Amino acid sequence: MEMIHVRLVSPPDLTPAALELLADDRYVFNRVVLPGLAHNPDGDAVECDILAGAANTLLRGLRELELDHRGSIVIEPVEMALSATAAKAEEQQLGALAHTPIWEEVEARIRAEGTYLPSFYVYLTIAGVIGSVGILTNSQILIVAAMVVGPEYGAITSVALGINHGNRVRIRQGLFALTAGFTLAVVVTFLFSWAIRGLGLQPRAFDLGIRPVSTLIDAPNVFSVVVAVLAGIVGIMSLTQSRTSALLGVFISVTTIPAAADIGVSCAFSSWSEARGSLFQLLLNIVLLILVGVLTLRFQRAVWRRIGRRGIGARGG
Repeated sequence: MEMIHVRLVSPPDLTPAALELLADDRYVFNRVVLPGLAHNPDGDAVECDILAGAANTLLRGLRELELDHRGSIVIEPVEMALSATAAKAEEQQLGALAHTPIWEEVEARIRAEGTYLPSFYVYLTIAGVIGSVGILTNSQILIVAAMVVGPEYGAITSVALGINHGNRVRIRQGLFALTAGFTLAVVVTFLFSWAIRGLGLQPRAFDLGIRPVSTLIDAPNVFSVVVAVLAGIVGIMSLTQSRTSALLGVFISVTTIPAAADIGVSCAFSSWSEARGSLFQLLLNIVLLILVGVLTLRFQRAVWRRIGRRGIGARGG
């Protein structure tokens, strides 16, 4: 049984409307009302548990009351709940809707990834240097490691969410972070690779033009498009379903950090055609991930709305 715990701080003039919403919802359980006991913000404290599959409608109603602006709404996952009444309601009334994503939670998770602290740029730069070592030594393991370290997918999904909601500030912040972050990673990678070349520390195979890892990166083709599209779909689905293992696979399959690293390495070794190919690979992946992210978010919402309407119709309203 999937359930969430909701804590509200409600101004006294909004409390009757909020309690009416909770009372009218048959998927709300364990209501507790403590008038006037909440502080900062001040108001009435209200707590309840709700079946996760039915949470979207209730949360939307509470936000329409402006409780999130005038009061407070806190959502917590319930690790375990023992309630025969709630279990029966989930099994007999919710059906497939029991697994509906809680969109407020999904978007909060994406927004949290769209916070660009200095560590975002540090991780991106370190990932680029690791990727450059992987390119120079033809080590696919290091390329995978660079993909895992890179934090760029959080910015990409944040931009997709901004486009989905028409939030220009979020779009602008995300695109700036991606542009500045990848530019910094390319510059640092170039300086590192240029120092390696100047000191003559590059591997003999790389000097002889044996560069299988670099060749895979700087030659985008139809398979690059297929992988980016599929990774974008899986990435958004894993975020909505909280599947971190699938999200890790997305990090490993998308050629963003390796492409940025290859730009720096290729420029340091005056391989201009390879640098152009890697730049195209980088831009291709970022654009496709954002576009597919927007479409997948909208498609999932539409599918779950349709499932919801069918479920309500099957139960007679």
